Amino acid sequence: MTAGTAAPTTLRAAVPGAAGHAPSRPDEPTWAPTRALGRAVLITGVLLVAGVLLGRVDLIVLAVPFALGTAYALHRRPVEAPRIGLAAEDGSLVEGGDVTASVAVGNPDRTGYDLVLVRTVVSPWLRLDRSGFAADGGAPGPKADGAPEGAGGKGADRPFALGVPAGTAEAVELAGEALRWGRHQFGPAATRAAACDGLVTSRLVVSDSLPVRVYPVTEPFDADEAMPRAAGLVGGHRSRRPGEGGELAGVRIFGPGDRLRRIDWRVSLRARQLHVAATLSDRDAEVVLLLDVLAEAGTSGGIGGTASVLDTTVRAAAAIGEHYLHRGDRVSMLEYGPAARRLRPATGRRQYLILLEWLLDVRATPSPYEPYDQVFGPHLLSSNALVVVLTPLVDPRSAAMLARLARSGRIVVAVDTLPAAAAPPQRGPFTDVAHRLWRLDRDNTIGQLREHGVPVVGWAGAGSLDLVLRDVARLASAPKAMLR
Repeated sequence: MTAGTAAPTTLRAAVPGAAGHAPSRPDEPTWAPTRALGRAVLITGVLLVAGVLLGRVDLIVLAVPFALGTAYALHRRPVEAPRIGLAAEDGSLVEGGDVTASVAVGNPDRTGYDLVLVRTVVSPWLRLDRSGFAADGGAPGPKADGAPEGAGGKGADRPFALGVPAGTAEAVELAGEALRWGRHQFGPAATRAAACDGLVTSRLVVSDSLPVRVYPVTEPFDADEAMPRAAGLVGGHRSRRPGEGGELAGVRIFGPGDRLRRIDWRVSLRARQLHVAATLSDRDAEVVLLLDVLAEAGTSGGIGGTASVLDTTVRAAAAIGEHYLHRGDRVSMLEYGPAARRLRPATGRRQYLILLEWLLDVRATPSPYEPYDQVFGPHLLSSNALVVVLTPLVDPRSAAMLARLARSGRIVVAVDTLPAAAAPPQRGPFTDVAHRLWRLDRDNTIGQLREHGVPVVGWAGAGSLDLVLRDVARLASAPKAMLR
C-alpha cells in the first residue's frame, strides 16, 4: 500500500528514503440467535396454540407464513465466524503526509452475510476516514498521549456497514493525514455479522492492532560556521589543528619531520632558507545532541497547530542531525532523564535512519531522582565534541547540568525549546503573577548560564546556531594564557 508523503511547502520532510483474531472461549457459540428469531418463534407458537385451543383455522393459517419464513431463512445457517484483518502503510510516513489503511472482512462460509458492522480504534494523531468521504476534523476525538481535543476527529471512529457474499472478502478503505510524529496504533478492529435475514448474529471478532510509524518533519537547517573542535579523520569540517590536509594554513620554516613535497620553493629561494607549506588537517567533528526530557510544556497541535516542548525538541534534533550527518560528521544522541537512552556516534545514511527511529521513542518522563549521572562520563561524552543541549530550562536540574558540562571544559550550546506561548492553565487570581515571576527567574538563570560561558539561543530553524557557533569557534581557537 502506498501513499504520498507531501509536506507543507514551508517544511521539509525528514524521512529516509493481516492480523489475528481474538481467541474465543470453548463454550462460546460462533453464532447466536437474535431477538428477531425469538419474536418469530414466539408469534408462530402463540398463533398455533391459540388456533388449536380455540379451534380457529384462520389463526393456524396466519402462523404458517411465519413458520415457513423462519425455516427457509435458517435452512443454510452459517457455521464459520467472519475473519477480520488490518493493513496499514508502514513506510516513509511523515507529519502532514497522506496515510492509507484498510480493514478487511472475509466470509469463509457458504452462506452470505446480510450485514457486517466494522469498527476500529484509530490514534487521535491519525485523521482517517473512509475513502471518498471528508474526514470530520472538527468533531472532538478521544484524547491520548497528550493529544488536544479535536486532534483526530471522528472520521474512522464510527461503525461501517457492508455486505459480504459467501466465500469473498470486502474491505473498508481508509485515507487521511498523519498529524504528529511518533509510534501510533491503528486498531484493534472489531466486527460482527448478521445472517439468515437477521435471525442469527456472529460473536464479536477482534483483530490485533498495527503500529504506524510517523517521522517528524524539520524546518530547513544550515550552519555555515566551522566546528569549534574536531577529533576524527574524515568529514566535511576542517580542523583548526595543524596536520596533513588540503587546507592551506600558511608558510613556515622547514623543520625536522617535514616532507620534501611540502617545500615551497618560491618562498625558499626568496628567503634563502627552506620553507614548507603548512596545512590544516582534514578531520570530522563529533556532535552530541543531548535531549532534556525531564519536563513537557505547551500543547501539541500536530503539524498544523502549536508545538510543545517535545515537538520542538524532536524536530530540531532531526534537523541538526541531518545537517551534520550530510556533511560527514559523527552524530550521537543522549537523553537527560531517568531512562538515559543513548545512540552511539556514527556517520552516514544508516546513522540517519537509526536517528529517526530513535527519536520516535522520545517521551517526557518526570522523575524526582537525579537523572543518570554517567552521561557525563568521558567514555560516553567526548571532550572534543560539540554538545548541543535541547532543553526547555523548566527543571532546575537542567541548568545545573549545563553548568556542569561547561565546567568540564566541553563546548556546550543550549537551544531553548520552550514555546513562547506556553502558560499554565488559569487556576486562580494569582496564576498570572506567579507565571510572570517564574519567567523572570528563568531569564535570570539564562543570564547566569551565559555569564558562565554557556550560550542559550532559541530554536528558529535555519541559521539558528550560526552566530553562536561562530563565537564559540573563535573562543576555542583563541590562544590560551599560560603561567610560567
